[in-house]
Amino acid sequence: MASPVAQLLFLQLVLGPALVENIKLQLAIKNFRTLHINYPKADFAEGFQGYCNGMMSYIRGRQQSWYCPKIHYVLHAPWTTIKKFCKYSESFCENYNQYCTLTQDSFPLTICSLKSQQPPTSCRYTSTLTNQRLYLLCSQKYDAEPIGIIGLF
Repeated sequence: MASPVAQLLFLQLVLGPALVENIKLQLAIKNFRTLHINYPKADFAEGFQGYCNGMMSYIRGRQQSWYCPKIHYVLHAPWTTIKKFCKYSESFCENYNQYCTLTQDSFPLTICSLKSQQPPTSCRYTSTLTNQRLYLLCSQKYDAEPIGIIGLF
C-alpha cells in the first residue's frame, strides 16, 4: 500500500497540470466577458472625450497595464447571445491552437482604434460603431464558451 505522501505526489503530478489548465481557461472566459462585452452600452463622463477613451481606460485598469492596445472590440449584446455560438465549434484554428467559429448573426460592436503618434501613457482612441459577424475563439469543441475575438466578417 502506498504511503499518503506518495499518493499526494502522484495526484499533484497527474492532476496538477489539468487543474492549472482549467483555471487558465476559466480566467480566459471571465476576461472575455469583462473586456469584450458591454451590454447595455455604458455612458462615460465627458472628461473621457468619447466612449472608447472611457472604455479603454477601464480595460487598461482591469489588465493593470500602461500599454495602449492598438485595437479592441467591444460587443453590445448579451453574454447568452454570444455564448451560444461556441456551443458546437467544429473548426480548429491552428494559428491559435484553439477551436473557433464564425457567428451566423451580426452583432452591434464598437471598434476602438488607437490614434497614431502618442506617448505611451496618453492613449487616445477613435470609435467606430458597426454591426458585424465575429470570428470567436472557443474554450473547447463542445459546450464551449468564447475566450477571444480573432476577427470580423
